[in-house]
Amino acid sequence: MANLTDKAMKAKPGATHKWLSEVAIWGHGTLLARITPGGDRLFYFQYTNGQSKRYSLPIGTYGPGGDGATMTLSEARQKAMELASLHKSGIKDIREHLEAEELAKTEARAAAISRAEIEKAAAVAHQLALSSRKSVEGLFEQWAKIDLVNRKDQGAEVRRMFRKDVLPILGSIAVADIKKSHITEVTDALLARGVNRMAKLIFSLLRQMFRFALDRDLIDHDPTATLRKAKIGGKDVERDRVLSNDEIKLLAKKAPNAGLLKTTEAAIWIALSTCCRVGELLSARWEHIDFERKTWLIPAEHSKNGKTHTVSLSELALAQFKRVYAINSALAWCYPNVTNNGAVSSKTVTKQLGDRQRLTEDSIIAGRSANSKALLLPGGKWTPHDLRRTGATMMTALGVLPEVAERCLNHLEENKIKRTYQRHSYQSEMEDAWRRLGQHLEALIRSTETVSSQLPQTEDLSARSIVAKAIYSDVK
Repeated sequence: MANLTDKAMKAKPGATHKWLSEVAIWGHGTLLARITPGGDRLFYFQYTNGQSKRYSLPIGTYGPGGDGATMTLSEARQKAMELASLHKSGIKDIREHLEAEELAKTEARAAAISRAEIEKAAAVAHQLALSSRKSVEGLFEQWAKIDLVNRKDQGAEVRRMFRKDVLPILGSIAVADIKKSHITEVTDALLARGVNRMAKLIFSLLRQMFRFALDRDLIDHDPTATLRKAKIGGKDVERDRVLSNDEIKLLAKKAPNAGLLKTTEAAIWIALSTCCRVGELLSARWEHIDFERKTWLIPAEHSKNGKTHTVSLSELALAQFKRVYAINSALAWCYPNVTNNGAVSSKTVTKQLGDRQRLTEDSIIAGRSANSKALLLPGGKWTPHDLRRTGATMMTALGVLPEVAERCLNHLEENKIKRTYQRHSYQSEMEDAWRRLGQHLEALIRSTETVSSQLPQTEDLSARSIVAKAIYSDVK
C-alpha cells in the first residue's frame, strides 16, 4: 500500500483499485485513500470498532477543497486526526457516534424551527387578540358568513331573530367585553315578553356564536359557558298533545268559520291524515304530487332526516291536495310565497293557527287575526306538529304496528343493526296505515252535524269529495 502524497493522489488510475495509507494516531486509526479504475479518488478513516472489527468510514472525495464537495489531502489528514482522537478517547464505534451526533443536530434544528413557529403563532394570536375588539355585530356577520350560510335558509331566520332581539342590545359592544350579565340581559328581555322558548333558542344560538369566536381566538373565554340552559326559561317540557276524536269533530266544525285561507284549512287535514311535518308540506311542489298514483314524494332536501319519503295519499288527503291545486296550480309550489318565487315560510300555518287559539286576556297582535278563540279546543292549544303526533297515535289505535307508524313518520330506525340488516320497505303496510287513518278521519268528519245532512251514505270518492267541500266551504 503506497504512501499518501498529492503526487500519488493525482496519479493516473490503473486497471485495479489503488490504495494509499498513513497512520493518523498509532493504534487508533489510519487515513486511507482509494483511486478507482474509473478515476475516483476517495478518502476513508479505518479503525477497529467495539466488536474488534475493522471498519472503513468514508470521509470525503479528493479535490481542491473549499467547495463543500471535495477535500484536500491536508483536510483529509485533519479529519482523520479528529476521528483518531475520538477513538483514543474511548469512543470505539465512530460511525454510530457520528450518526448520533448528526441526529442530535437534526433534532436541535427541528426544535429551533418549532420555536420559531411557536413565536410566529404567538404573534398571529396577538394580532387576533387585537382584532377581538370587533363588535358583537361584526362577530355575528363573520359567523353568519361561515356557519349560518350552510343552513337550509342560509341563516335568514337566525338573522331575523338577532336583528330583532340581540343586536339592538349587544351589537355595539366589543366581543372581548361581553360578560354573563350581557347574555342574561338579552334572555331576560325575552322572558319578560313571555316567549320562554324563544329565550332558550336565542341563548343556544348565542352559545354557538361565542364558541365560534372561541375556536378562532377572538375571545379568551365563552361568556355563556357558566350559564345553564335549564335556567333560561325553565326546564324544557316535552309536548304530548294529542287531539281526541271529539276534538277532531269539533275542529271540523270550527275550521270553516275561523277565517283561515282555504289552503291553510287543507293543510290541517293533510298534516293530520299524512302525519307529515308542516315544513315538508309547505315546501312541496306540484311535480312531487302524483294524483293518478295517489302519492306525494317528499325529497331528501325537504325531509328532516335527509331521506326521501313517499306518502301514500288516502282519499281524504288526496281531496285536500286537489283543493289546494284548484287555487295554486299555476305555480310550481303547492304553497307559494307572496311573490310567487318560492315556497311560503314554514311558520306561516303555525302562526295562523296560533293566532286563533289565544285566550281572551291575550292582546290582539297587529296584522293578525281577531278571531282569537276560533280554533281553541277543550284539550288546550295545539300546533301542526300535534296533528302529526295525533295521526301517528291514531294509526296505532287502529291496529297499525308501531314500526309501521314510525316508517309513516319517516323516522330512522334507532337500532343500527336493524337499520343495516332489516331492509324491508314496509311500503304496502304503510299504504294500508295511511288508508286506515284517512278512513277513520272521514268517519269522524261525517259524524258531525255540519256535514251529515249533506253527505250520502256511500264510500265512493264523490262522497269523500263532498266531505272535503263541506270542510272547506268559503268563509263569508
